[in-house]
Amino acid sequence: MPTDPPRPARPARLPRLVAHRGASGSAPENTLAAFRRAGALGASWVEFDVTLLGDGTPVIFHDATLDRTTDRTGPLNAIGRADLATIDAGLRFGPAFAGERIPTLAETLALLRDAGLSANIELKPHGASVETAAAVADALAGMAVPLPGITVSSFDHRSLAAFREHAPSVPVAPLFETPAPGWRETAAALRAEAVHVGRNAADAALVAAAHAAGLALRCYTVNDRAEAARRAAAAGGDAIFTDYPERFLGDPYWGASP
Repeated sequence: MPTDPPRPARPARLPRLVAHRGASGSAPENTLAAFRRAGALGASWVEFDVTLLGDGTPVIFHDATLDRTTDRTGPLNAIGRADLATIDAGLRFGPAFAGERIPTLAETLALLRDAGLSANIELKPHGASVETAAAVADALAGMAVPLPGITVSSFDHRSLAAFREHAPSVPVAPLFETPAPGWRETAAALRAEAVHVGRNAADAALVAAAHAAGLALRCYTVNDRAEAARRAAAAGGDAIFTDYPERFLGDPYWGASP
């Protein structure tokens, strides 16, 4: 008789605050420096993007090209792992970060494990939906000591469905700028534990609908404590992603454990 697939686990330590691309307001985004900075500030979770190089190596990078954040130009899928040592991913942010590299997923998971951090991993497939999902699932499955709680999210719901096939017990969360009709069905099909939305979409009605469906509601990217965070808190959202964790860690709501 067929059995149901494993139910996704709840994250071990679901925070109210997640450092977006690390502490990316004060360190170059999606780098080991940004993740170390987030931990030093007191964040317990970081968010970062995973995409593939041309040779299939999963790395922590947001864009499809190198142009915006590195000293090189051109498509990311035109380089391989051997090229990473020649690319500076820190100098554009500031001279203090010169020499910072694009980290691999393996390097990042090792740093998080050693620092006691957990993570929201966003799949950024850039056309390689299934391959990116499989690479992330394999990396997580290969950890000798699993991280204490991981959530995987993506705007690419096909990639998220592929990840679900490879890692049925890892919590997932579809991303929406503004949820369109059918978002609950999308979440249900993925057996998601949360939905992640743009901060302007996180009103009380959406939060109530998510909670009624058994879903956590987390909003991105909240950087203004005086206005955006207050609005999100009033709506009852469960967590925020921010480039500036230092602005919120002392907040009686967002900086506290749930």
